[in-house]
Amino acid sequence: MSPELSKKLAAAVDSMPAFPKSVEKILELTRDANCTPKDLVQVIDKDPVVTIKILKVVNSAYYSLPKQITSIGQSVVFLGFNTIKNLALSIAAIGMLPKTNAADFDGDQYLLHSLATAGIAKRLATRTNDADPMDCFIAGLLHDFGKMVFAQFMPAEFRKALEMSQANQSSLHLALQEIVGVDHTVVGAMLLEKWRFAPAMINTIGGQYGSGSKDNDMIACVFGGNQIAKKMRFGFAGNHHIESFPDEVARRLGGTLEEVIVQLGDLDTLFDEARIFSKL
Repeated sequence: MSPELSKKLAAAVDSMPAFPKSVEKILELTRDANCTPKDLVQVIDKDPVVTIKILKVVNSAYYSLPKQITSIGQSVVFLGFNTIKNLALSIAAIGMLPKTNAADFDGDQYLLHSLATAGIAKRLATRTNDADPMDCFIAGLLHDFGKMVFAQFMPAEFRKALEMSQANQSSLHLALQEIVGVDHTVVGAMLLEKWRFAPAMINTIGGQYGSGSKDNDMIACVFGGNQIAKKMRFGFAGNHHIESFPDEVARRLGGTLEEVIVQLGDLDTLFDEARIFSKL
């Protein structure tokens, strides 16, 4: 990477907003094995924006709960600890997204793809030896965030890469490497460093396409979730190429791309939940 490009990317990453303090605390709690539902409720209750949005989703027709839910404490009781954590983190990630961008990149479709990848990666984690489902959800949610940095701060180059990917039906990350000099995973890793994520999470975002990098359970889950979401056309993040599972991913996930899709069974509920989360 040239010094000029490095400086330009650093400036773009620095221009992205910080995570809300309450969500930083939620992330800390997700990494604490001793965290209790009460700890989570206390953090969310202090953030009225997150509270209102969670209650809106919890009371939606999708969940069809028997009564109106009026507190985060009740939400945890009815939907469970992990669902509320996922909701809070999804709200934070969505809040980071710019409303518009000069590259005309479809943020709604991007978001659906990211949420679908997150849900699938979380489910795939249960098939591995040591991938944490919650970490895989977060990594899946953020795996393409570097694209939003490009769309916002390098729109001409990003639009050109999108057009190249479409014209050639090729991978967007290769088009970005050719046009910009680096792909979105590099920028995404830089952004997670700014947000003070754990090294394993940063490495997962930055290591999605490197040779041999997918021989790691969390990266395999995120890579697999991404390809499955593309294969099933749930959302769209600008990439016209679906990659087969490399041997190391197939070994960790228990089959080829097509075999794992069959093994996972009906994903409609997962996709419906992604749609609900995307309306936050």
